[in-house]
Amino acid sequence: MMDKAIIGLPGIKKIMGMLAGLSVLQALFIIGQAYTLATVITNLWRGELLLDQLEMIVAFFVIYLARHGVTFVRDKILDKYSAEQAGYLRQLLLEKIFRVGPQIVQKQGTGNMTTMALDGIAQVENYIHLILAKMMNMMIVPWPILAVVFYFDVESGIVLLLVFPLIIIFMIILGYAAQAKADRQYKAFQILSNHFIDSLRGIDTLKMFGLSKKYGRGIYSTSEEFRKATMSTLKVAILSTFALDFFTTLSVAIVAVLLGLRLINEGILLFPALTVLILSPEYFLPVRDFASDYHATLDGKNAMTAIREILEEPEIEGEQISVPTWSEDSSVEMEMTVSYDEQEALAVDYTVKGFKKIGIIGMSGSGKSTFINTLSGFLQPTGTIQINGESVANFAQKDWQKQMIYIPQNPYVFQMSLRENIAFYTPEASEADILEAVRVAGLTELVAELPEGLDTQLGGGARALSGGQAQRIAVARAFLDKERKILLLDEPTAHLDIETEVELKERMVPLMENRLVFFATHRLHWMHQMDEIMVIEDGKVIEVGTFDELTAKQGHFYSLTQQMRREANE
Repeated sequence: MMDKAIIGLPGIKKIMGMLAGLSVLQALFIIGQAYTLATVITNLWRGELLLDQLEMIVAFFVIYLARHGVTFVRDKILDKYSAEQAGYLRQLLLEKIFRVGPQIVQKQGTGNMTTMALDGIAQVENYIHLILAKMMNMMIVPWPILAVVFYFDVESGIVLLLVFPLIIIFMIILGYAAQAKADRQYKAFQILSNHFIDSLRGIDTLKMFGLSKKYGRGIYSTSEEFRKATMSTLKVAILSTFALDFFTTLSVAIVAVLLGLRLINEGILLFPALTVLILSPEYFLPVRDFASDYHATLDGKNAMTAIREILEEPEIEGEQISVPTWSEDSSVEMEMTVSYDEQEALAVDYTVKGFKKIGIIGMSGSGKSTFINTLSGFLQPTGTIQINGESVANFAQKDWQKQMIYIPQNPYVFQMSLRENIAFYTPEASEADILEAVRVAGLTELVAELPEGLDTQLGGGARALSGGQAQRIAVARAFLDKERKILLLDEPTAHLDIETEVELKERMVPLMENRLVFFATHRLHWMHQMDEIMVIEDGKVIEVGTFDELTAKQGHFYSLTQQMRREANE
């Protein structure tokens, strides 16, 4: 019922100790409530005046307020703790994603990762709050109540004691059924999230090719699967709640009937009978509370399991070395292979020294992104790698990664002002530096048309940007960062029209000077600006040379350029 990962959360022992103490207090207040109420009713039944019961009535209301005060304090403690742990888990999740790299997003799906970091964490927060409160109450509160019931009436205590494990067994059986339904619902939700995000990101392309209605039907079909899975889960949840309410009510009714018969036959006095009758529903209340929120805890448990699986994903490890700032004398030698699922995906034997612009060209799926991800330190290669003559197991070297500027196909625009977006990696940049970056990146017109200029808020439903504008922001970020000397570009203009790309190219080429540049693309016109070209086909580097050398050779590069030109003209 409770995910074992909760036991490993920071500060959990202290919180559980506090909750245990509050549950004991709550049980005592419940008993006090029953005692004072039964005393007042019994005394009135005997003919005593209402004014004479004032002390007990005040005691009842004080105990009643104290009981709900305990609940209020418990909820406040759990609200704070669950919010802190949700923030802690979100931080761990995001740090893990940044450390492991883009392949984990590709594996899990962009939509799934997004909903996990937002809705999933919110479900975990709710789960931590509910499961700790409900489980602690269910484990502690019934037993002091049962002890008091046994003290006043052994027969009623036996009935309650025998019924409780039967209800728990029934809950476990229905719980397994609900868990299976909830698992199916969560998987349907993951598929829907990925399908929706992928379709949304490609909506312009889908409309261009007249496929938007087809994909709309696909999203409808996926959402219907999710709806059916949700309703199926709710059916089990409602059935279990109804069955549990029925059996607990029936148990209380049996106790009431037995007490009534014994009262008639003078087998028990009114005060103990009333006390037992008041306490019987309270005895089952923690179980009923747990069952009423069981579906919500299942959602949170599934989300927590999914997050934990990501946090337990293996990371690239290895001995760290000191890598000085890249200069004309720096060098990297690599003779390595990268494998996916025990199948070789990339084989590279290459050496580079000093500042150089290296174009990586090949058809889609040839291994360009795999090479960039390996250089970024996100993939573990096998073979030999030497940075400045010193051997390393991989490129996951902190000093190496700190020198990188990475411009992907879809740069991220943060939910903050344009100024903060441009200076995100260099917050110490001056106003003059930012304005110069705006000019170089071609953002002057955008700044002029924004209502608040550089202080206009972007992202999160605020000012929308085109793909070209987002790429220009990435270029401005790179321009501001003068310290980093290694520039990685992974198809940065793949989704731009040719006019926007040519204009952006004029802004990007100067940024490549006095840097080590790896530029992965399938756009041929970039190759004229490269010092060296690496041709990748089926995960293997099959040609290396300058543009003129490879063209004159009329080998794979020449064939590839001819093929790309034919495809562009068709």
